[in-house]
Amino acid sequence: MPLSLVIGIIAGAIVTLMSEIAQIAHVLIYGIRIDVRLSANDWVNPIIALIAPALGGLSLGIMEWLRRRWKIAAAVDPVEANALRGGRLSLRDSIIVSWQTLVSNGSGASVGLEAGYTQIGAGAASLLGQYLTLRRNDLRLIVGCGAAAAIAAAFGAPITGAFYACELIVGVYSVGSAAPILAASLAGALTAQWLGGAPYSLEVPRVGAVGLEQYLSLIVLALLVSGIGIVVMRSSSYVERLFVRKWFPVWLRPAVGGVCVGAMAIVTPQVLAAGHGAMVLDLHREMLATTIALVIVLKLSACLISLASGFRGGLFFASLFVGSLLGKLFAVLLAMIVPASFAVDPLVAMLTGMATLGVAIVGGPLTMSFLVLEMTRNVDVTAVVLAGCIVTSICVRFMFGHSFSTWRLHLRGETIRSANDVGWLRNLTVERMMRSDVAKCPTTTTIAACRHEFLLGSRQAVVVVNNSDDYCGLVSLPDLYSGELDSIADEIQVVELAKYIDVALLPEMNVKTAMKIFDDSGAEVLAVLESENSRKVVGFLTESFARRRYVEEIDQATRGVLGALS
Repeated sequence: MPLSLVIGIIAGAIVTLMSEIAQIAHVLIYGIRIDVRLSANDWVNPIIALIAPALGGLSLGIMEWLRRRWKIAAAVDPVEANALRGGRLSLRDSIIVSWQTLVSNGSGASVGLEAGYTQIGAGAASLLGQYLTLRRNDLRLIVGCGAAAAIAAAFGAPITGAFYACELIVGVYSVGSAAPILAASLAGALTAQWLGGAPYSLEVPRVGAVGLEQYLSLIVLALLVSGIGIVVMRSSSYVERLFVRKWFPVWLRPAVGGVCVGAMAIVTPQVLAAGHGAMVLDLHREMLATTIALVIVLKLSACLISLASGFRGGLFFASLFVGSLLGKLFAVLLAMIVPASFAVDPLVAMLTGMATLGVAIVGGPLTMSFLVLEMTRNVDVTAVVLAGCIVTSICVRFMFGHSFSTWRLHLRGETIRSANDVGWLRNLTVERMMRSDVAKCPTTTTIAACRHEFLLGSRQAVVVVNNSDDYCGLVSLPDLYSGELDSIADEIQVVELAKYIDVALLPEMNVKTAMKIFDDSGAEVLAVLESENSRKVVGFLTESFARRRYVEEIDQATRGVLGALS
């Protein structure tokens, strides 16, 4: 608990510092007032709008070119770290990612700082956890504390931060993890509040009660938003391919993306940065349906281009902003086609659209629902938002299967769908489980000679090899000592009893792959070969031992859900 409080204070201070640096950069570059958000301006200088994101993108492009030239591995984000690496993050990489996020947002690219917030908060927490040599589950929990504190500090919403960590970073709702995560979240929010206020806090006017007749309309909105969220995530890979092609060298891609974003900013500055100022502005003013639709299209395009071209940042707040506009557009259009009694409150529709698009892209239905609750303090509104979030979550999971962060990992070749700890599956390899004291006999050995060398019960199986010591099959001792062979034991060679000649394991296979091979072959023991291109036997593995280790690891991984590992 004390460690989680320390992490919360550190994360809250870092979030405040990063937000102030970004705002000062906007003031210095775009010439706006210090108390006005970049996206809330009615107009920006067209020349600056084109040059600033391009120069910021050029600096990021050069950094990426140098990373590839020096063959430095890409940074790991908190979701990937907790899912595959037991919570191990590099603080150096986290600082670099946070700095790149600052450059991206500070120059005006259409990305939020929340990715940098969670990265540096989780990175600092992971460093402390590794220094204190925490166990795997505890280290994953501490990383969740860092991310929770960062989100809580950013939005001034401690419960939202806590559920963000549980749903998206730790991957489970754990009794044992609730207290430290909530403590870190509270510490982060209070620290940010004491240092000047949450950078992404939203003041929402008082919302009235929501009638039952509005529920159906808002559920329809949730379904529409689900489809839009899936289209956005699908589109991200296509937009990225446009930049990855040979048309632009890697160092130039972000600069080209910056010029595209700047061109859209000339039409409306609401596409710049995360969109916090624009969202606050649009919550309180009347807008034409055409204007709302234009901002939605431009903002989504700017976000996809920014990320696809190489800018660093997140879509957390951008999804909230675009979702609120979708809700507002839905309310305006619905008022045109249905009687007034069936129309929905535009503010309730905005909150529902905000939360549901956040669920579709970021994930975390409870996270988004509690964000609305902490913004409005209204249980009636939160109830309908929660219903919409659940519908969106089910729809996106069924039709798409990923959030935006795990979808981008999927595009890189990873197969994880959440932060649930599956790293142990990759770590528990055949090489770690196998035995190397292999019982071998040549193919020319007779059954009688083999019986003489290997007594019944001394081994489970004998590996048959040729003159080059290559694997030629496996003979179980019960088959070797079959009574039907007694009369011909001196005449028959042992190779004629060999099974699983074309079935074997490799050292790098994980336990899940090994179990599938055992199930498909029906074998109780299998040989382990040196590599795919070699038939040399380096060990053997029994199904019973592999299954026992598999169950033990599953039990250890899931025990934390009940707080047994605290």
